[in-house]
Amino acid sequence: MALEHITVLDLTHMLSGPYGTMLLADLGARTIKVEPPGTGEGTRRLLENDPDYARDGMGAYFLTLNRNKQSVCVDLKSEAGRAVFLDLVRHADVVFDNFSVGVTERLGIDYASLAKVNPRVVTCSVTGFGQTGPDTQRPAFDQVVQAMGGGMSITGTPETGPTRSGIPIGDLGGGVFGAMGVLAALAERERTGRGQHVDVSMLDAQISLLNYMATMHLMSGHVPAGIGNGHFVHVPYNSYPTADGHIIVACIGDGFFERFVEFIDLPALRKPEYRNQPVRYAAKAEIDAIVGEALKQNTTAHWLERLRAARIPCGPVNDFAQALGDPQVLARDMVVEVPLQSGETLRMPGNPMKLSAAPKKTYTAPPVLGEHTQQVLSEVTGYSPERLAALRSAGAIA
Repeated sequence: MALEHITVLDLTHMLSGPYGTMLLADLGARTIKVEPPGTGEGTRRLLENDPDYARDGMGAYFLTLNRNKQSVCVDLKSEAGRAVFLDLVRHADVVFDNFSVGVTERLGIDYASLAKVNPRVVTCSVTGFGQTGPDTQRPAFDQVVQAMGGGMSITGTPETGPTRSGIPIGDLGGGVFGAMGVLAALAERERTGRGQHVDVSMLDAQISLLNYMATMHLMSGHVPAGIGNGHFVHVPYNSYPTADGHIIVACIGDGFFERFVEFIDLPALRKPEYRNQPVRYAAKAEIDAIVGEALKQNTTAHWLERLRAARIPCGPVNDFAQALGDPQVLARDMVVEVPLQSGETLRMPGNPMKLSAAPKKTYTAPPVLGEHTQQVLSEVTGYSPERLAALRSAGAIA
């Protein structure tokens, strides 16, 4: 695996941080989840007793985000526990957290402190608003940054009002950029021999994801309103009802529109002026109504077969069952089986990063709390059985 030479100390909790370290673990990094003794990371308790969403006493959050990881219990608030953690840092490449700003400094495990122990270490902090600016101390969760980042204002329609993304893109965006920042810092370390700190703000991630739409606003001063499933530029580009569901048609540019007109054969769309994108956009509501009425006359499967044959970009609006059963998704190993401690296997989303030199991915079970404390401290730091016993007696580890 590409990152099998990398050791990550995972201090994360909830979603944004654990998702970032999950991506690194999926790429082969030895990822050691450092948890507080007794309670463990907070999502261990989330849905733990739910009859539908729990297995082996762990809920779906923890099961998904902590595959391929090892669990070590260390009390970072005690002097002895902090010394154990610093011994781990001496042998680590990455320390990844999503604590509130200031927590690592109070614990004495911020980048400046850890770099004195291991100058090659890369640290990453994913927070709501980053390490600088006026809002660093404000708490934030997924929907807060979705709202503040602007994307939520265009996700709904003028009738529905703002609507958050169905997936927690505020959290997940922070995790993705955190993992990417770590990889960039590791690449830089190959050149300089030194680590650095990666500062990722969940709000920054949302602003980045606005992309060309933000540039359009900054160029023109126009503030876009909710566009639903439509597009800022292209027409027809929307979700349309069929006789038994919904379908996406995405005609990007004049060429696809002309092909679509030949395919659908609707005289109302054959106006010569519609060959010009600005005119089509001005008539967006009218065109969408014409296309929607036509597609309602037959099933999703009927239209998909014909649209695909005409090579017009299209797709069904799948529910979870349909998406996770799609032959293309399954062919790409995007639904995988992860073993559990009980011997059962659990299906969950796979790794979207396919590296040609990597072997076919296998997964290890999400860890029981403190399952690997003895193994990791023996292998990584070389602690003797006697020292481990003494640390356990002192409550520094568990």
